[in-house]
Amino acid sequence: MTRKCVLLLFAVTVIMVAVTFSVISFADSSLSCSTCNDAVVDKRQCEAFTVKITFKNTGSTDGTWIVNIALEGNSWSWHGTPQELTLKANSTKTMVWNGSVPCNAAVYSVARLVAYYDDSFERLNWWVRVVSGAEIAIISSTLE
Repeated sequence: MTRKCVLLLFAVTVIMVAVTFSVISFADSSLSCSTCNDAVVDKRQCEAFTVKITFKNTGSTDGTWIVNIALEGNSWSWHGTPQELTLKANSTKTMVWNGSVPCNAAVYSVARLVAYYDDSFERLNWWVRVVSGAEIAIISSTLE
């Protein structure tokens, strides 16, 4: 698949997610996204990762949201599968997404984790940095 096709497919997916968020109606409650830390995580091309995010309904009524995540960078992006989240007032739930760094992601490139929910998004302070999978070792040498 050519790079243009991949970019077009990603753009169409983002538009579909945005339309989904704008069409779905939500209860009168607020959702907050919680992360315990922030960091840069080193991953190789094609390497798997797991994202866990704890959400809390900070409103006074029950609520239902469609939530999703994406890793967004200048040279590569990845998006998860949208999930439905229903929470009672003041309740929390941890959601999990599994994915892998694209095999064509440029070495030393970075992408930031973004959570999408309700009709908004939150940029989280988690970054994936693509590191080289190549390793060098000296197996012999001579000096004459």
